[in-house]
Amino acid sequence: MIKHFVFIVALLFSATVVAQEAALSDSTRVVVERIVVQPQHFGYLSYQEVLKAMPEYAVAMKSLEELKQTYDQEMVRAEQDFSRKFYEFVEGQKDFPENILLKRQKELQQLMDESIKFKDEAKKLLTQSETELMAPLYDRLKSVLREVGIEHNYSFILNTDNNAYPFINTTGEGEDCTGIVKAKLQK
Repeated sequence: MIKHFVFIVALLFSATVVAQEAALSDSTRVVVERIVVQPQHFGYLSYQEVLKAMPEYAVAMKSLEELKQTYDQEMVRAEQDFSRKFYEFVEGQKDFPENILLKRQKELQQLMDESIKFKDEAKKLLTQSETELMAPLYDRLKSVLREVGIEHNYSFILNTDNNAYPFINTTGEGEDCTGIVKAKLQK
């Protein structure tokens, strides 16, 4: 009889624990549902489209293109100089004494090395110039995005470039803020 009594008490105790766990999971589930279900108002735009619409963008790209053309012209001049010297070397190599032939080969090698070094340096300087020219634009755009986000009470603004968000449900809380941002940038 005592065995039955202990068994019944144990059974009642475990049933109480299971009921408490069930109640706990129900309340936890309700909290989680509240967190998940809460809609968030957000904006989305194409960062590149907005960036390219900035008046400063055209100015920066023009400056960058002018610099690129200057470097390109110098590269063409260096290539023409190399080609001319190489032609002279090929034409005269049968008549040159060995020490002049070696000297000219060395000169051609130096020209080629300098040309490669210049191209690498030009590429590096163009990248650096682009970074410097674009920094104020990125800063301004970031500031305007912050203003728009605060004014429209967005939880966040998504950048849709590069197919990062292939689908955004536009019937929900999302709003295309491209036009709003463009308008602010024109001021």
